Amino acid sequence: MTSYARAERAALADVLLAAGPDAPTLCDGWATRDLAAHIVLRERRPDAAAGIMFKAAAGHTRKVQDKLAAGDWPALVERLRTGPLLLRPLDEAMNAVEFFVHHEDVRRAAPDWTPREIPPGYSQALAARAKSTARLSARRFPARLEVSGPGVEPFTVNPKQEQAVQVQGAPGELILFFTGRQAHADVAITGPEPLTSRLRGARLGI
Repeated sequence: MTSYARAERAALADVLLAAGPDAPTLCDGWATRDLAAHIVLRERRPDAAAGIMFKAAAGHTRKVQDKLAAGDWPALVERLRTGPLLLRPLDEAMNAVEFFVHHEDVRRAAPDWTPREIPPGYSQALAARAKSTARLSARRFPARLEVSGPGVEPFTVNPKQEQAVQVQGAPGELILFFTGRQAHADVAITGPEPLTSRLRGARLGI
């Protein structure tokens, strides 16, 4: 089985090293060192990872992440590149989407970024995750979202809502859109105003 997560992990490590520790990312308030520290914390510091999801533990998570971010840059990226041995069987499930998103967080924050070609198999893997990502992140949006695109089986978010907005894009672009990167995702949105504008500025993400 092809490991898209492993390949994307290596590509992310490469782009981080090339960008340096203080380059911008699409993650609000984070430089590349903060993004790398977040990933290493998530994988290697279960005592601190709870704060990613739960506000009560966020203070401890922030302290650990800041300490990691302040450390040696090449060593931090190497820890990201190798990943924890014990979690390798879960790497694809945990990180095939995560690393795609964070790879683009670094690439698209650069002013001269250009689209990259996604391997067909990886695009299919992202398409398979687009529905669950959209339904979770946009479940409170006050309209029916009709989602489609090349290689994406059409699906609907919030089917009971009366008003509808159409969202079209390639699998990777839909993943970026529904993880809160709307301004940087190449998607087409059609429907009534102000719903389309509200969707572009909505706080999406898990």
